[in-house]
Amino acid sequence: MDLADQFRQYLVEDGKSPATIVSYVGDIRGFLRYLGGKGVEFDGALQRYQVTTYKKYLVEADYEVNTINKKMNSLVCFNHFLIRQGLMTELVVDLRKDKVKVAGGSEKEVEVYTEDEADRILFYIHDPTKVSTRDKLIITLLLFTGVRVSELVSIRLKDMDFLTMQLNILGKGGKIREVPLRAEVIEAAKEYMDTERRQHKYSDSEYLLLTERSSKMDRDAVNKLLKKHGKVLGIYMKPHKFRHTFCTTLIDRGVPLTTVAKLAGHSGIQTTAAFYINTSRQ
Repeated sequence: MDLADQFRQYLVEDGKSPATIVSYVGDIRGFLRYLGGKGVEFDGALQRYQVTTYKKYLVEADYEVNTINKKMNSLVCFNHFLIRQGLMTELVVDLRKDKVKVAGGSEKEVEVYTEDEADRILFYIHDPTKVSTRDKLIITLLLFTGVRVSELVSIRLKDMDFLTMQLNILGKGGKIREVPLRAEVIEAAKEYMDTERRQHKYSDSEYLLLTERSSKMDRDAVNKLLKKHGKVLGIYMKPHKFRHTFCTTLIDRGVPLTTVAKLAGHSGIQTTAAFYINTSRQ
């Protein structure tokens, strides 16, 4: 018998249910195929490097978080089996490190706008008697790009490409990420630049968003204008609530966690999962 068949027998003798056996053996056959594709002839001595690179492959291939964690559980059981067979002497799979940490953050929930609230905000900002073209652009950017307020106020004119409909955002750690722009954002930006911004005394500023007294908007000014409009609408409006809504909406619509993490500028999908998986379920 090959190792996968021996592993199956081990699971039978260990009293595992038929469904669990099928799942575990299928996972291990998939792992062995992965190694084979890398030119590795598995000799029964599981290596730490093999585990970490396999997990990385699963993450980058956009496997669901629960699927990745199930496969890590299967590898732990396989590791125990290999030790029992005398093919290795130590555990190299550590679930504390190798599982995508959803459970650790699953109690976290973030505040997001309901669909009704988002609709009310969108209808409101399209009323030129209540909202300036600048404020309309700010709220549109927050809702449809998920930028942090620090990133929002740092957007330069050159960062927005109308032709490719892309926005370059300078995020934490000096990392630049590209976020696609919806037509609504492009239209709001053109409206602001062709009217209010063109007539501004600081119109030669490299920054997109200006205030009456400055060539660059600051985060306090953003918070102040959101508070003003939120008071009119009867909706609590803060920059991060827009960001949370952006991420949660994407997850609700089936966008892979890896993609949401990249668009949000998270260092890894663990952050995305910890904050948004539970909120999305709710």
